[in-house]
Parts: sequence; C-alpha cells; structure tokens
Amino acid sequence: MPRTFITALLLVLLTLATSAQSPQNPTPPTSEQQAPEPTPFEVAQNLAARGRLDKAMAQLDQLAAQSPEPAGVERLRGMIFYQKEQFSDAIDAFTKAAAQNPNDRESIEMHGVSLFRMGKSPEALPFLEKANAAVERANIDPQYVLGLCYTDVKRYDDARHAFAAQYGFDPDSAEAYLLAARLFLRREFVDQAALQTHKALEINPALPLAHQLLGEVALAKGDSTAAIQEFEAERKINPLNGLLYDRLGDAYVRKGQYAEAQVALNRAVLLEPSATAPYILLGETFLKLNQPIQALHYLDHAVKMDPSSYITHNLLGQAYKATGQVAEANREFQMVVDIQNNVRPQSTANTPAGK
Repeated sequence: MPRTFITALLLVLLTLATSAQSPQNPTPPTSEQQAPEPTPFEVAQNLAARGRLDKAMAQLDQLAAQSPEPAGVERLRGMIFYQKEQFSDAIDAFTKAAAQNPNDRESIEMHGVSLFRMGKSPEALPFLEKANAAVERANIDPQYVLGLCYTDVKRYDDARHAFAAQYGFDPDSAEAYLLAARLFLRREFVDQAALQTHKALEINPALPLAHQLLGEVALAKGDSTAAIQEFEAERKINPLNGLLYDRLGDAYVRKGQYAEAQVALNRAVLLEPSATAPYILLGETFLKLNQPIQALHYLDHAVKMDPSSYITHNLLGQAYKATGQVAEANREFQMVVDIQNNVRPQSTANTPAGK
C-alpha cells in the first residue's frame, strides 16, 4: 500500500486522538490566569505530533505502568508502533485499547490496518468491517483498505462496494464497476479488471475511460492488437484525452507500427506537454525508424524533464551510439547503471542534443 496513504491516515488518526482527549473550545487564559500545565498524556501527544516518537513512547510507558491506565494511552502507543512499522507491537497496543474501550473505533480500525500491512488480509477483515460499521460517517481511507482486503480474499463484489463508498457511487453503477476495475488492475487482478470493465460498459456503453482500461488490460496481457482496438474505441468517446494517445502510441510501438505510433504520440505531446512518456516513446519510435538525430531531440527533452529515468538514459545511449558519439553513449549507459544501483544521477539538462 502506498506509503503516502499510510502517513496521511496516521496523521488523521493522531488528530482524532488529540481532539478526543482535549477540550474542543478551551477558555483562553486571562491576564490574571495562567494556562494550566499540560498533563503527562498531553505532553506525550504533543511529542508524537512533532515526530519525537521515542520521547513520546517513554512518556507513555510511564503512564502505562499506572493503575488504572489513563484512557488513550494504548491507542497512542499503538499509533507510534505503527508509524515505526513495528506492527506486532502495534496490534498488542490496539488490542488493549479496544479492551479498555469497546467503542474505540480508531483502535479497532488500526488493528485491522496493521494486520493488512503484515499481509494478513483475511485476519484484518473482521476488524475493518467492525470499525466501518461502528460509525455512519464516511471514512475514505479505511474503506480503501477494506476494499483491498476484500480483493485479496477474492470477495470482488464486496470490494467494489467498499471502493464505491469512497466516492459516493451507487455500488452497482457503471462508475463503481469501472473504479473497481482500475483498482483491481493496479493490484494485477487482470481478469477481474476486464470482467468489471465489461460490466460497466453493459450498463453504460459510452462510459469514458472504460475502453481505455480494457486497452491497458490487453497491454498487460501482451496483446497489442486488442489494445489498439480498445484505445481506438476510446478515442471515439473521449478524443481529447492526452493519456489515451500516449497509451495508443505505446501499443503501436509494441506492434511495430511506427508511423501510426508517431501520429498518436505527437497528439499526446500537444495535449499533455508536461508528460515525459510521449517524448520517451517518440525517441524510441525514431530509433526504430533509424532516425537517431530525431530521437535525440525528444530524448534530450525527456531527460531534462526527468533525469532519474534509466529508460531515457538507455535510449539516449543507443541514439548517441547510432550517431557515432561513443563517449556520450558510454556516459548515458553508465547513468543507467548508476540509477539502477541507486546512485543519484547528475543532470544532463545542459547537454545539447546531438553533441
């Protein structure tokens, strides 16, 4: 699961934990009244919110030794363990928190998320379902994790319903089927992605992006012919979609139809000038057409936009080699090795094409 999503979820839950323990409308101190000293738990909350996790944990460990243990301590301990990717310890803390307060939805939810991060989707499901049923308000991120768990255990309809809830879609609408298909394809459930997309098109034959997704499915299966057919069908519905022309050009390159690829990729560049992929594919296309000078033009532009792409550097190396520029070619091939070995690349943005 993307690290950015997990971080965002943790920050939301830390905020909820803080607001649950602190007054919502504190009375500001007057000139004759000093602000009250923060409680030890509030000190731990503030430390955790500032990222000082070890100091926050030391404070919480002292509170955990008290009898009775103050409310909220185990939940915050669990969140800190989770942020440090100590998932087993996090689960222990969330279990204690839920035992102390059976209505602690965040602890129940994070118990399930921790299990999911450990690759235990079947075990995670009961906790995520229970947390989801505990409140009526929508909570987007947990619905996403719930949908992923349903996907992993092949409960595809339930997964679609969970994903649809994120966007307020009817669970059996064309949009819900297409959304589920996109997320299934992302997790390499290719056949289910195709099935869900076909159902979406049965409901709405003119649904934008559906044929494009079927084209992506075809590319994932290595069927360039079927991909081209689907992308061309999408073009009739959604002719100003720049990404569509990028994918269509990719399919034509794979099929060896370089003239058609050039037309599609030129359209992609016009519609999406900040995207690097069309420039890279145009460079590859011109290399296939034995026009390395033209290839250098597009690849030089691509490497200025993204110096960290080893694919671009590899194609640049081929283009330089084809023009007899051996030193430049060797430099680019070395960049490929460095990038793949996690060595920070030096920008070649100031290198003129063909020099």
